[in-house]
Amino acid sequence: MPMVYKFNILAALKEKGYSSTRLRNEKVLSEGTMQRLRKNEMISMDSLAKLCKIFSCQPNDIIEYIPDDD
Repeated sequence: MPMVYKFNILAALKEKGYSSTRLRNEKVLSEGTMQRLRKNEMISMDSLAKLCKIFSCQPNDIIEYIPDDD
């Protein structure tokens, strides 16, 4: 996968006071999105935008492009 997360998103959210329950109850992220984050799979641009708002950052602060060896 050429795109990777630069840090553990769910751990960083927890540090900001966003538990899994809070994320679901406040409809910040869906359960499916949280599962994708747990598996280090890519999420939608909408979810990425929500994370950028929470962390007050840009997408490149969250994800990184790593080229394939091809």
